[in-house]
Amino acid sequence: MLKSSSWPRLLAASLTFFTLLGSAAWTQQPPTVRIRGTIEAVDGAMLSIKSRDGTDMKVRVTDNVAVFGVAKTELSEIKEGSYIGVTGMPEPDGTQKAVAVHIFPENQRGAAEGFRPWDARPNSTMTNATVAQTVKGTDGQNILVKYKDGEKKVVVPPDTPVVTFVAGDKSELKPGAKIIIFGAVKKDDGTLEAARVNVGRDGITPPM
Repeated sequence: MLKSSSWPRLLAASLTFFTLLGSAAWTQQPPTVRIRGTIEAVDGAMLSIKSRDGTDMKVRVTDNVAVFGVAKTELSEIKEGSYIGVTGMPEPDGTQKAVAVHIFPENQRGAAEGFRPWDARPNSTMTNATVAQTVKGTDGQNILVKYKDGEKKVVVPPDTPVVTFVAGDKSELKPGAKIIIFGAVKKDDGTLEAARVNVGRDGITPPM
């Protein structure tokens, strides 16, 4: 039978083991790549994509790939309680000036919640959050959004593109389609794999 004095050492050893295990699992997370571009060719599960900077890329989609259309909608569809993503530019007064807004469907509420740097343009940001208040202002719509770690005040100018995600299917993955893949996984052999592809509807280039 173990002596009671052994328990602290065993507990410490167990905690060290699980910490190392967790660290190893964390470091093994494959890197992801955000891809914006146009599909140039489709060969089975392989998409040939011309990225927005002119790079030729090949991305394999998974067998159960989720395809979502990115469809134009109206600013009036943003209401209190909506879960939205704001591509923004920081203003000197601390607000975010929206350059694009996407409205998440209810079943995607909470997706990637928070505030972070973004790569839509230099110094841009992304805020995924719930609309707490929306008020018409002189420069557009003034929206207060809240997320788990804070809140942001956002000004949405009248000409800001506003889109929403709608259910799509693999038939939309075709040459000429404008797409954004938020997180293509870079595999050990250097290939890219995507489990979700967002496709612009009616000629739209996903603006986020």
